[in-house]
Amino acid sequence: MIAARSESIGTRLSDMLWRRPAVLLVLLLLPPVLWLGIIYLGSLFALLLQSFFSIDHFTGLINYRFTLSTYAELFTPANFDIILRTVTMAACCTLASAVIAFPIAYYAARYARGKWRAVFYLGIMMPLWSSYLVKIYAWKLILAKEGILTWALEGLRLNWLLEAYLSLPVVGGNSLSVSTTGTFIVFVYVWMPFMILPIQAALERVPGSMLEASGDLGARPAQTFRHVLFPLALPGIVAGSIFTFSLTLGDYIIPQIIGTSRLFIGQAVYQHQGIAGNIPLAAAFAVVPIVIMGLYLWGAKRMGAFDAL
Repeated sequence: MIAARSESIGTRLSDMLWRRPAVLLVLLLLPPVLWLGIIYLGSLFALLLQSFFSIDHFTGLINYRFTLSTYAELFTPANFDIILRTVTMAACCTLASAVIAFPIAYYAARYARGKWRAVFYLGIMMPLWSSYLVKIYAWKLILAKEGILTWALEGLRLNWLLEAYLSLPVVGGNSLSVSTTGTFIVFVYVWMPFMILPIQAALERVPGSMLEASGDLGARPAQTFRHVLFPLALPGIVAGSIFTFSLTLGDYIIPQIIGTSRLFIGQAVYQHQGIAGNIPLAAAFAVVPIVIMGLYLWGAKRMGAFDAL
C-alpha cells in the first residue's frame, strides 16, 4: 500500500514536471544559484563592506562607521609599493609566459600530429596534476645556493656569472631561492600551461591558406607574423593572460616560500587580517585585485579573448 502510494506521488510529480518544464528548470538551477548568490557573492559583498570600515589604532577595535580612510591608506608609500610590485610582477610574468608559450603552441598547432600531439598534451597537463606545494618546494631546492642550478653552472665554470648577478642591489639575497628573480621564474613555470593551451587553440583556428597566401604575395616571415599570425592569435594570448595575470596577482604561496621580505598583495592581506588584526585594511587590499581584474576582463572581452577560451 505504501509502495503504491509513493509510486503514485512520484508519477504525479513526474507528470507535473513534464507538463511544466519551467518548474523543472527552476528546481535544477536553484541549488547552484543559491550557492553563487549566498556563498560566493555574499562573501564578496561582506568583504567589500568590511573595506569601508576602519580600525581604531589605539584600541585595536573596528569602527563600524562608513569611511574611505581605509582606502586612503592604500596610497601610503609602503602600501602602494606593495600594489605596484604585485602588478609589475603579474605583468612581467604574463609577458614572459606569452613569449615562451607562443612557439610551443605554434609547434603543437601546426606540426604536432598523432603521437606527438598526445605527447604535447601530456607534457603540458602533467605539471598540473602534481601538487602545487611540491612544485614550489622542488623549485626552491633547484634554485638554492647548493641546488642543481648552481652545481650545473659550476660544472660549466659559469658560477661567477650567477654570483655577479646576485650581487646586484635590485636582485637582493645571496640565493635565487630567496629572491625576486626566483619568484618570477617559479611564477612563469607554474602558470605556463594556462598560457600555452589558449594560444594553441587560437592558432588552430588560423587557416594555413592565409599564411601561404601571405608568402605568395611576397611577405617575409616576420611580416607574416606581424600582420597575419599575431593579430589572429591575439585573442588566445589575451585569454591566456587572464589566467596568468590574475593567478599571479592573487597568489600568496609562491612569494611566501620563494620571495623576499618585500610583500605582495596576498601576503599583505594575510598579515593585516591574521597578524595585525586590521581586517578593514586587509579587505581593502583584497578589493584591489578584484578591481584590476574587472578592468582587465572588460578590456579582454573587447578584444575577443573569450572566444579563444
